[in-house]
Amino acid sequence: MRNLEGVSLSRAFLLSLTLPSILVLVTMGGCQTKVKEIEMPNTFGDDLQFLQEFTDVLLLESPDGLGQVAVVPQWQGRVMTSTAGGPNGASFGWINYELIRSGELLPHINAFGGEDRFWMGPEGGQYAIFFKAGDPFDLDHWQTPPVIDTEPFDIVSSSKEEVVFSRSASLENYSGSRFDLRIDRTIRMLPQTALKESLGVTLSEGCRFVAFESINTLTNTGESAWARDSGLLSIWILGMYNPSPQTRVVIPYNPDLDPATVPIVNDSYFGKVPGDRLKVLDDVLLFSADGAYRSKIGLNPQRAQRFLGSWDASGRALTIVEYNQPSTEAEYVNSMWEIQEEPYKGDVVNSYNDGPPEPGAKPMGPFYELETSSPAAALAPGDQITHIHRTFHLLGDESLMNEIAENLLGVSLQEIETN
Repeated sequence: MRNLEGVSLSRAFLLSLTLPSILVLVTMGGCQTKVKEIEMPNTFGDDLQFLQEFTDVLLLESPDGLGQVAVVPQWQGRVMTSTAGGPNGASFGWINYELIRSGELLPHINAFGGEDRFWMGPEGGQYAIFFKAGDPFDLDHWQTPPVIDTEPFDIVSSSKEEVVFSRSASLENYSGSRFDLRIDRTIRMLPQTALKESLGVTLSEGCRFVAFESINTLTNTGESAWARDSGLLSIWILGMYNPSPQTRVVIPYNPDLDPATVPIVNDSYFGKVPGDRLKVLDDVLLFSADGAYRSKIGLNPQRAQRFLGSWDASGRALTIVEYNQPSTEAEYVNSMWEIQEEPYKGDVVNSYNDGPPEPGAKPMGPFYELETSSPAAALAPGDQITHIHRTFHLLGDESLMNEIAENLLGVSLQEIETN
């Protein structure tokens, strides 16, 4: 069998108190501290207890720290939230308490939340799997396939540090092509050594972290090859996080290309993003993640780098996302909601900032997202493609976080805050 390698922090590290606002000691470089008053969000223990009231939860734990991850099999084996501080630590993932509490299933999409959830593309276009043949590309006709929305994934095996899921399904795209497939998905905690291997840093005393990865494999279980001229699928991993007025998504890009022929950023998903919400620096994008304005951006494979992330200046928390970027140029499915001239000129990485879809309307969240995708999967029967998405949440030693931001994202924390 041939394997094709298609290769998130938003809250402060809090003490175990439950007052509306508390004084938090934030560890700085050189073991110095400063006092910062911030609003107390839900703890990881709060969120875990809430989830357990409505569904089964698998709790994974870091082998060498206080990192914990809550995984829900019922919702496609998604990582709902994580923490770097045990039950009393901050909870990083956005959770849709209202929807979960209601016990109802909604049309179009059930946004339960979660900071690593399995999706597939393309969403729109003539090869879309979210629209039926002949339907207009609008919200009234947009429908998330049940296998990535409401159906559970089966548990193959589980331990304290890892859980393996599997699910078989059949899908039909806008053009009438059928896809028989199997999804295999592993959620695995990453030890501290992974920070050295992936991020190139060694944690200093006083710095806390949680790190995990999802290993996602898509297999063609049908009798026909998936062909370019009848539509291809891709693996799409999305992480949903709590927004704040001072949170910025940071996406480095390759600057060594002519913008006239290779656009720097696709910001036309929901209309052009205003300049005060998207800053295009020499080699990095800064995108507002305040949950107050519905907008989305994406980078093509010529521009995208292996890392992206976010910095919450109010919570002093850094998130880094890494994915297994292919070593050679590959095609990516296009998810724009239109009949496309170039259905394989899609984006590799995306970020979405939630907000009201129209003035006066209620937002879905609010939340923001960090997303990565695999290449388009042109698979013969029995072939498979694997996409790996890693999430690192870092708290504490701000000099170390600044070093990571400069080395991996191409910008200092100060530059993120002042641009």
